[in-house]
Amino acid sequence: MAVPGTSAARGAPSRRLIVTADDFGLAPEVNEAVEQAHRCGILTAASLMVTGPAAADAVRRAKAMPQLRIGLHVVLVEGQPVLEPRQVRALTGSDGQLRSDLLRLAVDLAVKGVARRELSREIEAQFDSYRRTGLALDHVNAHKHFHLHPVVLETIAAVGRQYDMRALRVPVEPRGQGLPPSRFDLPQHALRQWAAIMRARARSLGLVVADAVYGLGWSGGMTESRILSLLRSLPEGIVEIYTHPATRDEFRGHAADYDYTGELAALCHPEVRSAVQRSGHVAGGYSDCLQ
Repeated sequence: MAVPGTSAARGAPSRRLIVTADDFGLAPEVNEAVEQAHRCGILTAASLMVTGPAAADAVRRAKAMPQLRIGLHVVLVEGQPVLEPRQVRALTGSDGQLRSDLLRLAVDLAVKGVARRELSREIEAQFDSYRRTGLALDHVNAHKHFHLHPVVLETIAAVGRQYDMRALRVPVEPRGQGLPPSRFDLPQHALRQWAAIMRARARSLGLVVADAVYGLGWSGGMTESRILSLLRSLPEGIVEIYTHPATRDEFRGHAADYDYTGELAALCHPEVRSAVQRSGHVAGGYSDCLQ
């Protein structure tokens, strides 16, 4: 476990770099990119959507890449539940898919006991599906960072204890660091402050979390120039850069404004690979920070 008050295990290098691809299992184009970026680039980890349409293909590829650290990408919004829709009525819409009205769902989870009970059952079902893949669990995070909701974070932590969960991404993205201002209309200061509170809570639960996470303000736009800017001045401690690579920019389930192929190119670019080596950070996954 982590040393109390720190994110790294005792004796672990003080500089760690985790480069993650999210949405592993969403589509063959994503899975192909994950494999390319790991075999030929700087990608060290991927977050698996167990209900993704291409999840079986993702698991097959992951087992052929033992050095790629795999975690669970818990999907509670805008996706397919593991449980039958009738078992999670508070979490799904009339089409049987997980809800997309994040704000209203967040309120329901805060005030409705039935919604919280269904949330717990669905999270447990996703952990169970992950366990049945036979893959080691490197880390956990949630689609759309929905685990920044305190009820969701606490539920993931409680369920995760039964499945040897030891690390959680909490997206505290430092200011500046060579990146231009966020391209999204987000209340960045308030979000950063709230995420820091959630990071402290995760650490109090004994979970390993990164000291800095990059990819939030430029989600879908982590191109070569932006990643190079980060790698030139990475802070000490555990740093995660998360990305969304794919071999095409349009595929089933894609986000309209994401530069998937640009991110894949960045992860595989020779200059980016060299910059990682020069950074002084040891590349790997969250589980490597425990060794």
